[in-house]
Amino acid sequence: MSDTSDTSDTRDTSAPTPLVEVEDLQIELITDRGVVRAVDGVGFTIGAGETVTIIGESGSGKSTTAMGLLRLLPEGLAVLSGTARISGVDVIADPKAAGRIRGRGVSLIPQDPMTALSPVHTIGRQLGEALRLRHPGMSRAEARAKGVELLGRVRIPRPETRWGAYPHQFSGGMLQRVLIAIALAAEPRLLVADEPTSALDVTVQAGVLDLLMELQERTGVGILMITHDLGVARLVSDRIHVMRGGRFVESGPVEQIVDHPRERYTRDLLAAVPTLGPWDETPAVTPASATPASATPASATPASAASAAEEAL
Repeated sequence: MSDTSDTSDTRDTSAPTPLVEVEDLQIELITDRGVVRAVDGVGFTIGAGETVTIIGESGSGKSTTAMGLLRLLPEGLAVLSGTARISGVDVIADPKAAGRIRGRGVSLIPQDPMTALSPVHTIGRQLGEALRLRHPGMSRAEARAKGVELLGRVRIPRPETRWGAYPHQFSGGMLQRVLIAIALAAEPRLLVADEPTSALDVTVQAGVLDLLMELQERTGVGILMITHDLGVARLVSDRIHVMRGGRFVESGPVEQIVDHPRERYTRDLLAAVPTLGPWDETPAVTPASATPASATPASATPASAASAAEEAL
């Protein structure tokens, strides 16, 4: 007997559903000079435990893409079309859906830690509010205990003593860690990090990125990283989308984008990443004519040598 069963549907139903599915996303901004298409038909997916990075120069549309995905653009001044599903819910078709999942499954790490927090409220109050948004029945004592635990997880020293501190009492790097703790209070499946290291020193950047990767490994959270720094992108990304003028000009696994970029624009971004040159071990030689007659002899004291070194620097 011939097999008459329908085999036309060849989709792999065993594949996990992505956390984020964006198709043909377009964002038009209404300005005094007219309508500007800031995002022009982009598409991408993010899976659990995966970091996807959108990289581009200022004005390329990368932050607008992230804010549109979270429906945080000003109502009436931004027109969105296309499809953007977060955990299966299309936030373009149902704008109110984004409000229901923000702070309860999707979290944002904003760009500037120095301005993202209220200066007149303590760190504990702001973190406690985030916790009670996720768990409305949580008492103040429970929120404090959980908040102190979260501060410890993001490596805030002596978190129990910093609960009542104000933002101005923290460094920029510590404030960024506080923002990560507030984001984690939502127990998110998706974390949107909008330039999370742009306002930080290089050494502090490394610590924040290491923390994000550690938290991702522990919790399996998916991360959408927005950055202009390809050096940051190559450290944390699984896949990279290079954005210019509202469109993706190149997309692929991090190894492909970093090692074998196809587009001139991507190569220019790579060339802009600072690199260390070869170490020059040849001592500097001072011409004899440039040495004053009263130069310090070789038997100079350590203190005078240190002073001379400071002046040279």
